[in-house]
Amino acid sequence: MKRCEILAPAGDAQSAYAALNSGADAVYLGLSQFSARANAENFDVSALAQLCNFAHLLGAKVYVTANTLVKDEEAEAFFSLVLSAWNAGADAILMQDIFLGREIKRAYPEIVLHLSTQAGCNNEYGALLAKEYGFSRVVLARETPLAEIGKISELIETEVFVQGALCTCFSGQCYLSSFAGNNSGNRGRCKQPCRKKYRIDRKGFEEEAYALSPSDLSVGTGTEELLRAGVYSLKIEGRMRRPEYVAAAVSYYRALADGTDASEEFTRLRRAYNRGDYTSGLAFGQDKNFLSRDVQGHIGEDVGEVSLRGGKPYCKSAYPAVRGDCFKILRDGKEVCGAAFLSGDGRGFYLSASARLNAGDRVRVTTDTVSNAALLSAKKTRDIPLSLYFRAGEVPRAVCGELEIRGEVPLERAGKAPLTRKDLTECFAKTDGLPLSPVFGEVITDGVFLPKSLLNAFRRECYARICAYLAPVRAPLVKKEILAPQIDRSDGTMTAVIASDLRGLSADILIYKPADYSDLSGMSEGKGEKYLYLPPYFTSEDEKLIADMLPLFDGIYCEGTYGIPLAARYHKPLFAGTGFNLTNRFAVNGVICAGAKYFALSKELTGSEQRALSAKGAFALTAGSVKVMDLVHCPFGRRCGDCDRKNIYRLTDEQGREFPLRRYRFSGGFCRFEVYNCASLAYYNGETSALIDLSAEDAGQELVLAARDPDRAKRLQKNSTSGHGNRSLL
Repeated sequence: MKRCEILAPAGDAQSAYAALNSGADAVYLGLSQFSARANAENFDVSALAQLCNFAHLLGAKVYVTANTLVKDEEAEAFFSLVLSAWNAGADAILMQDIFLGREIKRAYPEIVLHLSTQAGCNNEYGALLAKEYGFSRVVLARETPLAEIGKISELIETEVFVQGALCTCFSGQCYLSSFAGNNSGNRGRCKQPCRKKYRIDRKGFEEEAYALSPSDLSVGTGTEELLRAGVYSLKIEGRMRRPEYVAAAVSYYRALADGTDASEEFTRLRRAYNRGDYTSGLAFGQDKNFLSRDVQGHIGEDVGEVSLRGGKPYCKSAYPAVRGDCFKILRDGKEVCGAAFLSGDGRGFYLSASARLNAGDRVRVTTDTVSNAALLSAKKTRDIPLSLYFRAGEVPRAVCGELEIRGEVPLERAGKAPLTRKDLTECFAKTDGLPLSPVFGEVITDGVFLPKSLLNAFRRECYARICAYLAPVRAPLVKKEILAPQIDRSDGTMTAVIASDLRGLSADILIYKPADYSDLSGMSEGKGEKYLYLPPYFTSEDEKLIADMLPLFDGIYCEGTYGIPLAARYHKPLFAGTGFNLTNRFAVNGVICAGAKYFALSKELTGSEQRALSAKGAFALTAGSVKVMDLVHCPFGRRCGDCDRKNIYRLTDEQGREFPLRRYRFSGGFCRFEVYNCASLAYYNGETSALIDLSAEDAGQELVLAARDPDRAKRLQKNSTSGHGNRSLL
């Protein structure tokens, strides 16, 4: 493989050091605020500075995630955190809000910015905008196909996930945790409702299963294709996982990158964490193993099957189980229970389990005690050339490359017990926990004497100077005041409606959202400005399909920031959709300055927060369907042959709540899906123009007319909610 960066997750200090000691080129981590993994242990600024120094001594980098949505009142704290992280030694800051990033780059041109996967960059237009706004790298959406990865990598440095958990929803567009439990994934507090059981009203999918839960990603040798496409950084997901998983994943991809046999490393990785026996991910097209419908969580590695000996469960296996090892038991592919090592006889081992085990049950190791200990014992150091000169009448000297460290007092000849070469090398072999390994060159002493305490003090001074030489500390940036922009107030009198069929509808703006983008029969009628709806996932093939359609429309409604340069290219007015996730005045002002004629505020804001951001052209979702997920994959495993091709399915959770599952077609020959909240929305903040979504609604024009009357909207819908209108989310 060509040279690449192996980037590892660090949810805590132990994981960070495990990653670096296992050969990671960089780690990414969060601080106490604005991290998309708020439930990880994370770091304070002092611990960050210490880690940065350690990493830089190894020639590695540290990236800090500040990749959540930021509300207006949090902006000052956000800017302060970014500055503190940079001054502590961070090599780059990852951000979701592209407009806040632009403000930071204007104030502090020195700060390196990476666009988080939460921003949903998956095409050339999104990459061009990121580059224009000062980002030096984009972390691509996990759904980005290989062809798009190659095009983007020609424009800007790219970072791509190769290992770890996958979100079922398109990056940055998941609101299921937010609306189902008031814990926002966009705010770093996802409760993972996608990992729960659901049933779907399609034949073969009626039984409860983990219908939305993807297997873990493991690209493995497919990384060669990514690197040929121009990818620079191979990213491992897992800030909520244990240090041994991080070490195993880094070791595996380090071996692949170095061109060595990685089979043993892959075995250790499977035993450290493996959901669903892995998928190669959507970059290469949806495979049959993309969803882990039958088993949730760590499935480990298969090591044998259960037999009964004297009524006790036994596994004949070559796996050398020891006390402390744990297992998962599967029966007909489904989880039965966990089990633990009881005793072994050299040919296999007995199991202790909480449920009755049957002969033929499969045994999968999920905790390999010996392997985990080996993974965490790795220590990486940096070789440094070191020559020592201890001559009588001269001050002691140490030379490391071009750096020379000199003592203050000339050395005297020893009366007895002079310093030997061995004394010096043994002393300087001690690096006091620093990740350095001295490679001795000349070590010259001519019979001098130096008390041990003074020799140790000189050694410590040498290594302090060497550290400053190898990993110099940046001059801190001085804090600047970044003032929030003023915005012109909206009169809030307009109405816009999203619908798949415009017949019988009348509004200021009609946003046409086809069930099939090759068929525009549903847009010929309806009264109002007509905009074409574009989803957050948008490829070059999609663009080819809609290019000839655009003259039929007055503008583009787009759910991703890629819509800014796309609309400019086709000279069409832009309606920036809710997928822009506008949550603060910097973002609102940014999208206006970028040329958007209209824009929708984040659907995770309260009514008062919406009102505060209601600039001219602002809309807020007030009634109808609330989209909580965009699925680029097929939840039915692309079983197209027996598909009943319904437009709307029902996804029912364990509490009996029904979430509409909308199917639509764009380019590429495969369907895409959207999940809508189990309850429709009925909330109007009193000032902002109204956006109504009829994507999964029976009510049509009547609901449009009720856009500013929540009570009437509630009566028109089977069940409804005020969403986040009256409650601030976590």
